[in-house]
Amino acid sequence: MRTIMISDVTMQQTVEAGGILLSFREKIELAKLLDKLGASVIELSPIENPRSDRLLIKSIASAVKDSIVAVPVSVTEDNTAFTWDALTQAAHPRLQVCLPVSDVQMEYFLHKKADAVPTFIAEKIAACAAICPDVEFVAQDATRADEAFLTHALEAAAQAGATLITIKDDAGAMLVEEFGAFIARIRAALPENVQLGVACSNALFMADANTIAAIQAGACEVKASANATFTASLPNIARVIDTKGSSFGVTSGVRTVELDRIVKQIAWMCETQRSDNSPFDNGVRDSGDEATFTAHDSIEEVARAIESMGYDLPEEDITKVYDAFCQLAARKDTISATELDAIVATEALQVPQTFKLESFVINSGNTIMATSHMRLRRGDEILDSVALGDGPVDASFLAIEQIVGHHYELDDFKIRAVTEGREALGETVIRLRADDGRVYSGRGLSTDVIGSSILAYISAVNKIVYEEAGE
Repeated sequence: MRTIMISDVTMQQTVEAGGILLSFREKIELAKLLDKLGASVIELSPIENPRSDRLLIKSIASAVKDSIVAVPVSVTEDNTAFTWDALTQAAHPRLQVCLPVSDVQMEYFLHKKADAVPTFIAEKIAACAAICPDVEFVAQDATRADEAFLTHALEAAAQAGATLITIKDDAGAMLVEEFGAFIARIRAALPENVQLGVACSNALFMADANTIAAIQAGACEVKASANATFTASLPNIARVIDTKGSSFGVTSGVRTVELDRIVKQIAWMCETQRSDNSPFDNGVRDSGDEATFTAHDSIEEVARAIESMGYDLPEEDITKVYDAFCQLAARKDTISATELDAIVATEALQVPQTFKLESFVINSGNTIMATSHMRLRRGDEILDSVALGDGPVDASFLAIEQIVGHHYELDDFKIRAVTEGREALGETVIRLRADDGRVYSGRGLSTDVIGSSILAYISAVNKIVYEEAGE
């Protein structure tokens, strides 16, 4: 019985093609869910921003235990080694070369004539195969290509070292029988040691049916999405294989017992309503149990926990955080991850205050949008801003953004009481993700939770501004 590999392409789907705008942290959580589900491959987008995209790939590569992590290399510049460096920590890494093979797309995207493309494909594949044992060639728009040319291009990819060749049907205009026959002919033309995959468009709402037909015709890997719009549905393909796969000799590694629950989690993550008023409203968070630490944990274990939270701290700050951790651990049996986060916010990367809070005025109610008037000091200059938001904290953050002149992704936001009674102190820990993907935390204390949130946000912004100014 053949095992069909199901490759999830949720994070490769562009917004225009039905994809979802996910935050840095949400993408890591999505990868963990797919790994837990048993998706054979998790496909990521190519590197566009060298700093933040590289950090995202490295973070996902470290978080994923069982699935293959696949990343495309650029076809317009030589970033193969750079992509591999970001991916090398993955337990099962894969490099992808995605190139068009139809006349129209070769001219438009590659600016090359057909006779030059097979050589170009071979060069890209060979460069990847020299450093990575698992290389996939994705033949884009393959169903509109001349079949003789397509076979020649695929042979060039196989000879150059591609271990998997994927036929991508961008048009989605083939009926089930003709697509199955098309894949059967391709399978017969390829060497037996080269695996064959398919990716089907859902333009005629037949992506699932065509994918199953391709499996019956000899495909061993299929691309699908746990939150499908314009491609095959991962849950649908997994259910068909689970129910009817024995009749045509196939199975898959998807954990169908957990399928419904995890797919619902992914759907909730991808379909969470984004506010039209605020860029911060994306609050998807891991609901798993929080880790705890004790005085017996070493500095190496604490450092690994800090890194898993998304921080990239220098050794000096790691030492400061661990010293503070040990002082707290001497008074408490256990320390939560939230408390460790607060220690990082307090001890790590203490910098001069570029922006200082002068005052704030909030207007809020259940019948009006919240308004925040924020006044900050930068040196001798007083800076004012007024912003509307979906709540007093949201409006305050937006007002600070207007003064700073930049939006940072809100990676995490925690509030807790640190004393009891009506005059209890509220502690806020905020984590912001800068453009380079690094996380910076700020901590604020106040009897007013809005005030503590504002202080924490300004603290995190000051750290980012200081680091960026020093680069």
